[in-house]
Amino acid sequence: MTVPETAAPLKRTPLDALHRELGAKMVPFAGYEMPVQYPSGILAEHLHTRSQAGLFDVSHMGQIQLSGADPIGALEALVPGDLQVLAPMRMRYTLLLNEAGGILDDLMVTRREDGLFLVVNAACKEADLRHLQDCLGAAAVRELLADRALLALQGPAAATVLSRLIDGVARLSFLTAAEVTVDGRKWLVTRSGYTGEDGFEISLPASEAEGFARRLIAQPEVLPIGLGARDSLRLEAGLCLYGHDIDESTTPVEADLAWTISKRRRAAGGFPGAATILHQLAQGAPRQRVGIRPEGRAPAREDTEIVDPAGNRIGRVTSGGFGPSVGGPVAMGYVERAHAAEGTALELLVRGTPRPGYVARLPFVPTRYYRG
Repeated sequence: MTVPETAAPLKRTPLDALHRELGAKMVPFAGYEMPVQYPSGILAEHLHTRSQAGLFDVSHMGQIQLSGADPIGALEALVPGDLQVLAPMRMRYTLLLNEAGGILDDLMVTRREDGLFLVVNAACKEADLRHLQDCLGAAAVRELLADRALLALQGPAAATVLSRLIDGVARLSFLTAAEVTVDGRKWLVTRSGYTGEDGFEISLPASEAEGFARRLIAQPEVLPIGLGARDSLRLEAGLCLYGHDIDESTTPVEADLAWTISKRRRAAGGFPGAATILHQLAQGAPRQRVGIRPEGRAPAREDTEIVDPAGNRIGRVTSGGFGPSVGGPVAMGYVERAHAAEGTALELLVRGTPRPGYVARLPFVPTRYYRG
């Protein structure tokens, strides 16, 4: 008799006990038990983040320190982003690529005094660390910071709230960072996030995360927010979810992320898949990620087939649901390039029934990043 393999036990973040105390509904996500929503519900959590401030536990994400003689040059060999121009305590969104130009992961890179600080996706962090090891070898030192938690405070009141607890953070602009000292311990605060709103991410020792989270949710503007609202917020903001909207089968050009490739990197190449990506930049990619507005009230979920008005298959939905701030269904997906222009009519096969929709501009709601 064959004994089936036992699934690895789910991990828990440093805020697990707090989530349960607050009545969160916990679900498996990227190998962790994570809160999908609290008693107020996804709709209320979404709208609260847009109007005030929401606290997200993103401690499942991977935090990696990259150091050595030339960590910037080492990492630039693996991504298409221009890291050489990155000033100290500035951040950049970039992509780990395979040799075909496919996206292994998307990540945030912050330049610190002692090297680079990377935040990578939870489901990819072990694979990313192995990839860095295999490709960089002795060229750079890599360390997964397993003893750190990561909190995200997002929304128009985020700066006001965080300024009460940490001096000076209101002066940060979008995609900048600061080392702060709290109770004698060094934390890293970045003005960043993945909701389309102004906000911050705070990397701090795991042992101090629950206490600080409690201080944040004690503020009148702050509610705890789960994965459900995080997903609807990033979808309205037109932001990709790895493993859904981007993966190893999609290139940055197809994913509408060509803006991550600077003029210098386009001219010099030198990153994985450069030949494919530079050809697509010059000639166009065969398909394109686009925003989609289904007409009516029925949402078009992931894997919904997209056809043209004549019934020919032209693509599929990669993310979709109800947009609380939009007040109706929204989606993203890939369509053939000939059908990617804004306003193009589409048919969405929702439970086998064709429903009308059209290509819409991204993001669905204006972003409100603070640029100083």
